[in-house]
Amino acid sequence: MLYIGVDLGTSAVKLVLMESGGSIRKIVSKEYPLYFPHPGWSEQNPEDWWKAVCEGIKELISGQKREQIAGISFGGQMHGLVALDEEDRVIRPAILWNDGRTDEETRYLNETVGKEKLSRYTANIAFAGFTAPKILWMKKHEGENFDKIRRIMLPKDYIAYRLTGVHCTDYSDASGMLLLDVEHREWSREMMEICGIRREQLPDLYESYEKVGEVKKELCEELGLPDHVTVAAGAGDNAAAAVGTGTVGDGQCNISLGTSGTIFISSRDFRVDQHNALHAFAHADGHYHLMGCMLSAASCNKWWMDDIIGTKEYGAEQAGIKNLGENHVYFLPYLMGERSPHNDPKARGTFTGLSMDTTRTDMTQAVLEGVAFAMRDSFEVAKALGIRIERTKICGGGAKSPLWREIIANVLGISVEIPACEEGPGYGGAILAAVACGEYASVEEATGSLIRVVDTVEPDPELCAKYEKRYATFRSIYPALKEIFRTME
Repeated sequence: MLYIGVDLGTSAVKLVLMESGGSIRKIVSKEYPLYFPHPGWSEQNPEDWWKAVCEGIKELISGQKREQIAGISFGGQMHGLVALDEEDRVIRPAILWNDGRTDEETRYLNETVGKEKLSRYTANIAFAGFTAPKILWMKKHEGENFDKIRRIMLPKDYIAYRLTGVHCTDYSDASGMLLLDVEHREWSREMMEICGIRREQLPDLYESYEKVGEVKKELCEELGLPDHVTVAAGAGDNAAAAVGTGTVGDGQCNISLGTSGTIFISSRDFRVDQHNALHAFAHADGHYHLMGCMLSAASCNKWWMDDIIGTKEYGAEQAGIKNLGENHVYFLPYLMGERSPHNDPKARGTFTGLSMDTTRTDMTQAVLEGVAFAMRDSFEVAKALGIRIERTKICGGGAKSPLWREIIANVLGISVEIPACEEGPGYGGAILAAVACGEYASVEEATGSLIRVVDTVEPDPELCAKYEKRYATFRSIYPALKEIFRTME
């Protein structure tokens, strides 16, 4: 049988067609626009997602035996607010995960409601990108639109709704809304009251690998699908990527270098760090995970390459980087503010340590190292919890760079494993679809059968020691600039 994984990203949707044995038969990508109506705002039109998904499915299954297609599932960008009215029409453009307009609402939740209460209600504190602050912003600034809301959805769940007619979400994606009681896997009555919303406005909850419905008959004909294609709930992009790299069960780690960057630690048991520096979320395998999330990761390198120095030759630019651990330039990768562990939407990117002998290569190296250092900030929080991590999988566009993988291995001081399939959320979505269709009894059984490692980057003790000193300097830069960031407009 064949399974479709839909990776609904920030810049494009990527669709993966997976065979029962795990081989990828075909991949299709479709881009869509991203809008920045005000500085720090980030929006998309859900209709653009839907059109791209429909076009992508048609192209993906062209030339295939349609009767073999059994299921569809998702990995999707998290936290985005999709608001529907009584007719299930989109009320306004979706406010995305990397939108920074909710500083006031985030401070209200953390300071007036209080972090202790939020952690008790949801296992997390408020971050500007989360969905609940967006709801409060809409309530205050767009009251007429807020009053029209009949359904509150997340990006991938809007696609599931359009396919099936079912209003649904999964526990992993719902964990990032600040509306879910993560420990008990149910909507928080207290958070609904704080946000001024009702239970019937929220979707039904499913495990990521559970069937939520089937593709509607008229859509099957339009898209070229067979009748009775199962649609599984899917997962937030990071949980789906973790499934796609086999990061399930207890104590496994995955690093994702996509537009955003994450360090993801799977756990059988629910746990929360003392300062809520890491997100405590439900996992797509039916258990839990801790996650540190930085808002700008591979996007920092894309910004530097495409917009600043004006080249698409990423490999050529990195080829001149020879002296790892010896760069005198530092880069703070906070181009969209930052989440873990600083929770500061006012933070900004900086180059520090420039001199007359600084080269373009030095600055390129600083961008790669800055992302790795910021990733280590979250890694240190996990270590403080007593979590011992000796190796990690890696995925995402940035993970295609051998140099970046080497930097990360030595900045963190752990082995970095490269899975055979690097398609992350899309591959994870296809695996979840296979579980929903009964191809495998559980997510762990599926990943145990399908995921294999093809290469490992081992840390070098001498280089680790060099990076240890440089990391100590890096982590002192943000505290020194924190108050200055707050004075910037």
